[in-house]
Amino acid sequence: MTEATKKVAFYTLGCKLNFSETATISRSFKNEGFKRVDFSEPADVYVINTCSVTENADKRFKTIVKKAQSVNPDAFVTAVGCYAQLKPEELADVDGVDLVLGATEKFKITDYLNDLTKNDMGEVHSCEIEEANFYVGSYSLGGRTRAFLKVQDGCDYKCTYCTIPLARGISRSDTLNNVLKNARDIADQGIKEIVLTGVNIGDYGKGEFGNKKHEHTFLDLVKALDDVDGIERLRISSIEPNLLKNDTIELVADSQTFVPHFHIPLQSGNNELLGKMSRRYKRELYADRVAEIKRLMPDACIGVDVIVGFPGETDAHFLDTYNFLTELDISYLHVFTYSERDNTKAASMPDVVPLRKRKKRSKMLRGLSAKKRRAFYESQLGTQHTVLFEGENKKGYIHGFTENYVKVKAPWDPALVNTLHEICLTEIDEDGLVRFEYAEDAVAITA
Repeated sequence: MTEATKKVAFYTLGCKLNFSETATISRSFKNEGFKRVDFSEPADVYVINTCSVTENADKRFKTIVKKAQSVNPDAFVTAVGCYAQLKPEELADVDGVDLVLGATEKFKITDYLNDLTKNDMGEVHSCEIEEANFYVGSYSLGGRTRAFLKVQDGCDYKCTYCTIPLARGISRSDTLNNVLKNARDIADQGIKEIVLTGVNIGDYGKGEFGNKKHEHTFLDLVKALDDVDGIERLRISSIEPNLLKNDTIELVADSQTFVPHFHIPLQSGNNELLGKMSRRYKRELYADRVAEIKRLMPDACIGVDVIVGFPGETDAHFLDTYNFLTELDISYLHVFTYSERDNTKAASMPDVVPLRKRKKRSKMLRGLSAKKRRAFYESQLGTQHTVLFEGENKKGYIHGFTENYVKVKAPWDPALVNTLHEICLTEIDEDGLVRFEYAEDAVAITA
């Protein structure tokens, strides 16, 4: 198993957390002598890191397995991730799948690969989710410009639509010392931006040393990371509104490293539906969080998660959400069409919204999102920001993001990859991106 000729390829579905864990699993293969190749290339082992947040992610799995088999019919195909924990037998029954590993087994994947001979039936190794009570640190390096740093896993919330606690277990955290070590390791590799990821990162500190006590808080975490040398940018990914406290917002506002970009799940702008979802706040608190961010950081970018078509959502409920979002000073939406998930309370709730209505409401909110993003971009014209250029050539252009998440483009120049520049935003392009010019006396901040 240590022959350098063995090749492994990965396909990751879902969230930034999955990408960070794929990177950790990939490193375990490297330690066993495997060479990582692109998923479109012939490999001896294909690993698919699954997601089960939406029905669409489930359906994509079979397509990805077929893609692997079309490249190498004799390859050993392994499934890991949330869907693999929730429905291991279902995945094992998919033609071509040889091995399915659950929440705790996925990090020991190479232990299960003693023989790469394909199985007649998929083999399952999956724990009871109560056994997923230990923490495995992870981070991924994406495109040489940013890293996704996992700081927390699992969730103790009981949102009625969500399978994540069933797939990932209880809330638990990395030790503060290990997070800081990983952050320094990332900085030492020349990565300019770190994105903090987890299932419920605002709950950071719980389970840090194997108990439910909070040894540290999320504020302790961001304060400590803010003092790490060598990191150009730190970005907070999704954080629950009830866990986003004023002191954290104030720290970001005063920081030279944390960027003014927040992604805050709302799910519904109607308090009755928030109650049915078992969310831990009302919309008034959400509006207060947005107002506080904008008071301290007027140019901050704020993204919002919304679910449409939840059981019992009437036209009046939906319009309540639509109008609430219209009035909020936010920058874009991530819209999710509700889909029934097995073993959730919402799946058995009455007053199911017809799929046609769900799709219509989703389309309306996606239209609102486009308007919000355009308005936010327009508000930034004429202002100076710092852009970090990424590493992909897209039709002759290089793209990058400002610290407040405005996407800009420039003619492709490989010398710009992973560099920071002071720019002035000048106009919005026909494809919705922002053109810019370099600030008059600016040079590259870092190369």
